[in-house]
Amino acid sequence: MQTHSQVTLVQEERYRLLVDAITDYAIYMLDPEGRVSSWNPGAQRFKGYMAHEILGKHFSRFYTEEDRAENLPARALSMAQTEGRFENEGWRLRKDGSRFWAHVVIDPIWSPNGTLLGFAKVTRDLTERKRAEAELAKSEQQFHLLVQGVTDYAIYMLDPNGRITSWNAGAERIKGYSSAEIIGSHFSRFYTEEDRSAGVPEKGLETARREGRFEKEGIRLRKDGSHFWAHVIIDAIRDDTGELLGFAKVTRDITSKVEAQKILIQTREELFQAQKMEAIGQLTGGIAHDFNNLLMAVLGSLGILKRRLPDDPSLMPLLDNAIQGAERGVALIQRMLAYSRKQDLNMAPVDIPDLVSGMMELVQRSVGSTIQINASLPNDLPCVMTDAVQLEAALLNLIVNARDAMPQGGTITIHAERAKPSGKDSRQFVRLSVTDTGEGMNEATAQQATTPFFTTKGVGKGTGLGLSMVQGLAEQSGGKLTIESRTGAGTTISLVLPVTESDPATLSVEEDHNAEKMVPIQTSLTILAVDDDALVLMNTTLMLEDLGHKVIEAYNGSQALQVLKDGTQVDIVLTDHSMPKMTGAELASHIQAEWPHIPVVLATGYAELPSGAGAQLPKLSKPFSQQQLEDVIATAIQ
Repeated sequence: MQTHSQVTLVQEERYRLLVDAITDYAIYMLDPEGRVSSWNPGAQRFKGYMAHEILGKHFSRFYTEEDRAENLPARALSMAQTEGRFENEGWRLRKDGSRFWAHVVIDPIWSPNGTLLGFAKVTRDLTERKRAEAELAKSEQQFHLLVQGVTDYAIYMLDPNGRITSWNAGAERIKGYSSAEIIGSHFSRFYTEEDRSAGVPEKGLETARREGRFEKEGIRLRKDGSHFWAHVIIDAIRDDTGELLGFAKVTRDITSKVEAQKILIQTREELFQAQKMEAIGQLTGGIAHDFNNLLMAVLGSLGILKRRLPDDPSLMPLLDNAIQGAERGVALIQRMLAYSRKQDLNMAPVDIPDLVSGMMELVQRSVGSTIQINASLPNDLPCVMTDAVQLEAALLNLIVNARDAMPQGGTITIHAERAKPSGKDSRQFVRLSVTDTGEGMNEATAQQATTPFFTTKGVGKGTGLGLSMVQGLAEQSGGKLTIESRTGAGTTISLVLPVTESDPATLSVEEDHNAEKMVPIQTSLTILAVDDDALVLMNTTLMLEDLGHKVIEAYNGSQALQVLKDGTQVDIVLTDHSMPKMTGAELASHIQAEWPHIPVVLATGYAELPSGAGAQLPKLSKPFSQQQLEDVIATAIQ
C-alpha cells in the first residue's frame, strides 16, 4: 500500500507530464523575486529559449524596453501577490528579439502556512489573432474613411426600427443635416407628407426585410424643406444566425439626371411638334396655292361677267353672292398662308401704341357693350418690324377670340411692354398681349390652340386658323406667340416681336410720294402673260383684254423666251412665279439679261416666295382683281 508521500510524488509527476505535454501555452514557475524556476516545451516554443538558457533568469527579459522602463514586470508580480491574480495582454520578446502578442496570467503560489513560494505564469501567443484584429480594424477604418469620403451618395445605417445609427459626409451634403442633428431620428422624416401618410417608408423597410433589398426613385426632403429627386436602395443587414441587425441605406440625388431626361423628352416632343407643324405648313401652302388659282379664275370670271351682264335685279344679287363667297374663300386662304409663313409681308417699322389707338373704335364695336376694353401702352415703346396690316388683323383676331371666351361679358386688356431677351438671342423685343377674364383653357387645349383647324367654338363658328395665322405672322416677323391660360382664370396671348430703330414716318412719306407719281395707263399695251394653269391664264387674258390690252399667252418659261426670241414686240411680261422647270423669278432673270428694257411683274400665290433678284420685282398677289392688275402694270411701266 502506497504512503501519502508516494501518492504525492505520483500526482506531481502526472502534473509535470501534463505541463510538459502542452505546447500551445508557455507554462512556467517564477520564484518570489521573479526568476524562472521551471520551463515547459510550450515556453520553449514561444520564447525560443532552452530550459538551461532561461532557468534562474529574471522573467523581465521577456518584456519590451518600454514596459521595463515603466516597471511593468515588478508591478505585475505585485498585483498578482496583492490581488491574487494578474492578467494582461501586450507585446513580449522572443530570444531572437522579435515581438509577439501575448495573453499573460500570473497567479501567486502560497504554502499551507501562507508563505509566498513563487508565481505560476501562463502565456499564450495571440499574434495571429492580434494581426487579424489589426487587419480587421484597418479594414474597418478604411471602410469608414471610404464611406465618409463619399460625398455624391448618402450612405447611412438604420436600426431594425428605421432609426438612423450612422451618417456620412454625403448624407450631410445631400440632406443638409449634421450627424449630431440626425442620428437617432427616424428616416421617414426625409419623405414627403403624402408618402408618410401612405406608409411608403414602412413599406420600403418591410420589402427589404422580406426580400433582402428595396430599390426605388422618388421625391425626398432636405433639411430646408426643399425637394429633390432621389434614387434609394435599402439592404437588410443580418448576422450569421440570420437575425436582423438593421439596414444599410444608400441615397443618390438624381435631380439633375431627371431634369435632363425631362428636357430631352420635352425637346423631342417639341421637335416632333415642329416637324408636324412644318409638314402641315407645307401641305397648307401647297393647297393654298392651288386654291388661289381656282379662286383667281372664279373671281376674275365673275367680275367680268358682272360688268358685261345687264343690270338685272334678279341676277345681280346671285352674282354678288357668288363673289362674296369667293372673297371669303380668299380670306380663308390668306389665313392658311399666314400659318404656313408663306404670305408676302410688307415689313416696315410699326408703332404699336399708334396702331392700337387707331383701331380702338373698331375694336369697341366688335366686342359689344358687355365687354370693357382696357389698354396699357407706354408711349416710349420702340417700334417693331412687322406688317402693320397683318398685325392689325392679328390683334383684332385675338380680341374677337377673347370676346367669344366671355359670353356673359368681362374685361379685355391690351398691354405692351419691353420683353427680356431669351437664351442666346440678344435682340430686343416688344410683347403685345391680349388678356381676357374668361373661362380659360386647360393645358391640353392650350397646347393644341395653334394647331390648324383646331377650334373650341363649335361647328360652323370658327375655321380654327385664327391663332395659326397669328402665330405665322409672329414667326415670319422673327418673333413668337405665347399662350398663358388656366381653367377658370382667363387667358393671355402674346405676340413677341423684334424691335427696330427705324422711323415709321419716313417710310410712310416715301410710300405716299411713290403713290403720287403713279399715272393711269392711257394707251393699249402688248402684254406677254405666262402661267402654267390654263384657267388662270385664260382669266388673266380676259381681264387684260377687258382693259384694252393685247395679250400673248405662254404656258411656261421656255415658251415665253421663245416668243421674245422670235422678235415679237412686248411692252411688259406678267408671269406666274411657281411654275415647273423654270420659275417666274428665273424667267425674269433671263429677260433682264437679254431684254433689260422689258419690265416684268411677278404673280404669286405665296406657295413659294422668290428670293434674290426676284424679291425686288413688282409683285401681284393671287387672286388679284382687275383693278389690282391695272395698278401693278401702271407701276411697272413708269
